[in-house]
Amino acid sequence: MASGFRGSAPFTSDWRHFRLSRDDDGVATLTFARPERLNALTFEVYADLRDLLAELPHRDDTRALVLRGEGRAFCSGGDVDQIIGATLAMRPDELLAFTRMTGDVVRAMRETPVPIVAAIQGTAAGAGSVLALASDFRVMARSATFAFLFTKVGLAGADMGAAYLLPRLVGLGRATELLMLGDTLDAETAERWGLVTQLVDEDEVEEAAGALARRLATGPWQAYSRTKTLLSRELDMGLSAAVELEAMTQALLMKGDDYREFHAAFTGKRPPEWTGR
Repeated sequence: MASGFRGSAPFTSDWRHFRLSRDDDGVATLTFARPERLNALTFEVYADLRDLLAELPHRDDTRALVLRGEGRAFCSGGDVDQIIGATLAMRPDELLAFTRMTGDVVRAMRETPVPIVAAIQGTAAGAGSVLALASDFRVMARSATFAFLFTKVGLAGADMGAAYLLPRLVGLGRATELLMLGDTLDAETAERWGLVTQLVDEDEVEEAAGALARRLATGPWQAYSRTKTLLSRELDMGLSAAVELEAMTQALLMKGDDYREFHAAFTGKRPPEWTGR
């Protein structure tokens, strides 16, 4: 999985603005850990997210990432005091640096080869709703909600790539409604509109998200990661370019260990033992 090329900078061992754990299956779990603020984001959380996502393609210990929130919420968006209040005093160049950083997080989520599963309980609001949107899979409690709140604070509903990603999941009409009006969307409607991968009871969110992440981490990982990459790249391609990219990808994967292992398992009448290579 890892690129194999490293310079002088070491991997980060201590993430100060969220909790990160890894298990033996290659599943990393990132927990937003400000439950008293409904896991509202700060400048530092954004920066740590950006930096973690930049590291993931170079590591060999993470094959799936779970995003979750501690307590009653997934993530309530940007902290009103620490971000919104602070931005009122910023110069235009400082504001642009901040808004670009938030967009860099979403871009990195879509471009990392590591599949991302959002485990959503309580609310996913504002920037929190976009982090869920940018994930590959969304496991959601029946009592949870989405709310794209940007217009309700006087900003464009198109933020952090939401106006690019959301119409591709729910269609332009529904995306217009969600991003312009900023109304709360309940979980059952979100599932019906195509925003939810798996709808579960409140006490099943973490178990279901973890099971999905382990399936991704222990399966034919290169096949999963290349599929994610192609889905993202081909959004803006014509058919000819997309078909060519898929042909090249398949030819490369046909030289992989997992492709050979499938054939050996099929002919040997046994389950395949995936290595993700």
